[in-house]
Amino acid sequence: MDRVILHSDCNCFYASVECLYHPEIRNKPVAVGGEPEHRHGIILTKNQIAKQYGVKTGEPLWKAMQKCPSLVIVQPNYSLYKRFSQLTRKIYLDYTDRVEPFGIDEAWLDVTGSTRLCGGGKEIAQEINRRIKSELGITVSVGVSWNKIFAKFGSDYKKPDAVTVIARDNFKDIVWPQPAEDLLYVGPATKRKLNGIGIHTVGELAEMPQGYLHSRFGKWGDVLHDFANGLDFSPVEKYDSVRAVKSIGNSTTTIRDLKTNEDVKMVLFVLAESVGRRMREQGLKGRGLSVSVRDNQLCTVTKQCKFEEFTSISLEIADKAFWLFKQFYNWYHPIRSIGISVSDFAHDNVPTQIDLYHNEQQKMRMERLDNTLDVLKRRFGNFCVQRASLLEEPSLTRFNPKDENTIHPVGYF
Repeated sequence: MDRVILHSDCNCFYASVECLYHPEIRNKPVAVGGEPEHRHGIILTKNQIAKQYGVKTGEPLWKAMQKCPSLVIVQPNYSLYKRFSQLTRKIYLDYTDRVEPFGIDEAWLDVTGSTRLCGGGKEIAQEINRRIKSELGITVSVGVSWNKIFAKFGSDYKKPDAVTVIARDNFKDIVWPQPAEDLLYVGPATKRKLNGIGIHTVGELAEMPQGYLHSRFGKWGDVLHDFANGLDFSPVEKYDSVRAVKSIGNSTTTIRDLKTNEDVKMVLFVLAESVGRRMREQGLKGRGLSVSVRDNQLCTVTKQCKFEEFTSISLEIADKAFWLFKQFYNWYHPIRSIGISVSDFAHDNVPTQIDLYHNEQQKMRMERLDNTLDVLKRRFGNFCVQRASLLEEPSLTRFNPKDENTIHPVGYF
């Protein structure tokens, strides 16, 4: 017996909530994105009216305003969005305890065990759609399938306010003709590589010999082939299950484009202090490091490396991140946003091998310093103590990614 999996996606979530609380802008083009006079300052989401003007998620505010001079820009209210996210999940939990969030506005539901009481997957999806609309005042699109990949595809297939069923007898008609980039995790870089070998649709990807995809993409080729054919057996996690932390990271869209290594170094220090502090709060040290850069052409590059030893020291994270950045970024374009992430964790109470060639006493002093700073910042605020180097351009470095950035569990694997 096949599973019955739903994927529910709140339509234009941030913008929909804002229009609900500000009915005077409901029939106007609306985008959520920050302060127009600053450039903290990209479009996070927009409503359907703004979409008709060509406003795109991720583009800078000034560009969106050129396309739609009457665009109403609302600053994000994350606490309000979190509350609505919790309310939607409360409705989902009326049907199953297997509710797996995918960001703040999306979730998978495994309702296999509920079909005898609540009807089939389509009926449950339609009821959820109606309840969220009537009880919360926003709309959702829901995909129904036997696996998570096609359920997610279904929620994206028809928007807004729709239910799409992708079953074994129709998935080749619905999914396969669509562009390959509509498949989960096929981003711009993967799309270019697939197009380069003549793959433009999901169907072409599905029918390509798996061995050939493996030879071109490695294990990722196997995953893409399985996704295109609906061969996904990953479970929908229970809502209250505690997952092992795989990575901790922060990113930011800077108030102006970064144009020099010194600009990048200052921002990386702020991000590293946030990541290190979050790791220390959870008693973790990491050995893997990732740096992600998005230029002002909205092209993203991500590179990884390893620390020589497990660490949670902010200075070591910042220095290694800056070293990695200099290895791969060639400054073809200024930088709009940048992020760092640490992974491959060990608990800080687990013994680790001491390196005889490094100054362990210095390392212990740095750990004590970080712990002291953590205590001061918890008590007196994030900006009570700052590195002198970050005061050269306060407008660039005076942000608090630990508290201001909303971190969501968006990893599928």
